[in-house]
Amino acid sequence: MATELELKYGCNPNQKPSRIFMEEGELPLEVLSGRPGYINFLDALNGWQLVSELKRATGLPAAASFKHVSPAGAAVGLPLSDTLRQIYFVGKQELSPLACAYARARGADRMSSFGDWIALSDVCDEDTAKLIKPEVSDGVIAPGYTEEALAILRQKRKGSYNVVKIDPAYRPAPIERKQVFGVTFEQGRNEFVIDNDLLANIVTKNKELPESAKRDLVIALIVLKYTQSNSVCYAKDGQAIGIGAGQQSRIHCTRLAGQKADNWLLRQHPRVLNLPFVDKIARPDRDNTIDVYISDDPEEVLGEGRWQRFFKEKPEPLTREEKRAWLDQQTGVALGSDAFFPFGDNIERAHRSGVSYVAQPGGSIRDDNVIEVCDLYNMVMAFTGMRLFHH
Repeated sequence: MATELELKYGCNPNQKPSRIFMEEGELPLEVLSGRPGYINFLDALNGWQLVSELKRATGLPAAASFKHVSPAGAAVGLPLSDTLRQIYFVGKQELSPLACAYARARGADRMSSFGDWIALSDVCDEDTAKLIKPEVSDGVIAPGYTEEALAILRQKRKGSYNVVKIDPAYRPAPIERKQVFGVTFEQGRNEFVIDNDLLANIVTKNKELPESAKRDLVIALIVLKYTQSNSVCYAKDGQAIGIGAGQQSRIHCTRLAGQKADNWLLRQHPRVLNLPFVDKIARPDRDNTIDVYISDDPEEVLGEGRWQRFFKEKPEPLTREEKRAWLDQQTGVALGSDAFFPFGDNIERAHRSGVSYVAQPGGSIRDDNVIEVCDLYNMVMAFTGMRLFHH
């Protein structure tokens, strides 16, 4: 391994020179294929931390899909239902637990994952590499690759696909530094452990928190630990289903993440599952078309002269009433917030996306109002006492 890697450029082509390096010792990573860039490595190293922590917390293989230093999706390796296999477009082939984790992470928000960086907690196997190969992606980081997986990944982009191997034994120094405008910032690394113990302080009347909900809340909180703040994460069934990152207002985080969670839920609507796509439709066209079909303005894709590009026959649009009826059936969604909710409007919005369980730091002067709204909808809410800002 080298002590430094020269990069093509920094965040933008005009930002030269660019490199990553270690002040002491060797870099804990090795480039096996391609030439990753500055933002690629930011995504890779943040993604690796996230999946490593998910694996430690749950004992399950984990995967994340990163874009611009925030996750578009993250998940652990639970088996896929037939419906999830259909909306993730993975067919009926056998999938390893790691491949299931990747399918979930990529499938949560396929539009945002277009051109992503993938992080895997475990050695990349052939099943996972086969799922990665057809997707539009910038690269992958993992602690290793089987010979079969590496051969498959090296076929992407005519051999230029970015494949990075990281030393899983690497531990950074307890103090981290970065520069902004020539000024050096220094702080202790955020080594706070997120586990079920963090959910002990339940402040609502309903205190029934099943193990599956604890798992999903822990996943949501770990995702938030590596998401640009302010941020909110909706999770269900072992995966993030909606992430609202980098918003200045908490309610805007909740709305953005809720809209993405709604899309994930609506993609499982029977009408969406049976859309009559033309043969050999390109993956990005299919994903974009589904997103528009379930949007508030389906005529954008179903208008005369346009639907023929995507469908064999013109499908009936989902009305606003039909979408609302479908979403009203959904329950059991978990919601995490990286800082306290200042108003009950966040809970009102979360309820519209099937949220039943909430974890947030608490500490607002309006905590009583937030708890009152949770009680109104019989939600369970835990105060973690720990803020999870990440910048």
